[in-house]
Amino acid sequence: MNTGGIQRGGAENAEAPQREVTELIIGAAIEVHRWMGPGLLESVYQQSLQIELTLRGIRFEAQVSVPLVYKGRGLGAPLKLDLLVEGVVIVEIKALQALEPVHAAQLLTYLRLTGLSSGLLLNFNEVTLKQGIQRVSNSLRPSAFSAPLR
Repeated sequence: MNTGGIQRGGAENAEAPQREVTELIIGAAIEVHRWMGPGLLESVYQQSLQIELTLRGIRFEAQVSVPLVYKGRGLGAPLKLDLLVEGVVIVEIKALQALEPVHAAQLLTYLRLTGLSSGLLLNFNEVTLKQGIQRVSNSLRPSAFSAPLR
């Protein structure tokens, strides 16, 4: 885990920190894409992005294990998040020909399971990274995703 950090003011609304962190991540990802270009493995982009976040003093955790529970019982295999940045934004890294709707749905599931509200889907296999960025937001209240279905 990187120990750098960003400074935030005290009286911000709940979404401001996520927006700020998201913009910092996008800036770092664009720099990685400028240096590396498209066509490499996801692991290369993840390692490069981790270096860039560290250079910029942005805190993150890589390959974060999130225990999964189904109907009160723990599952053997945890969910693995590519990056958790500043404790508030999940980053899912891809190197695909094209993003599909299922990729955003996957990130939304990760957000719901962790109770977080902001995620970034980054597809580095694009001519310009701007074409491969998707913001994903979980607008459900923390209690809403855990409510039983009838």
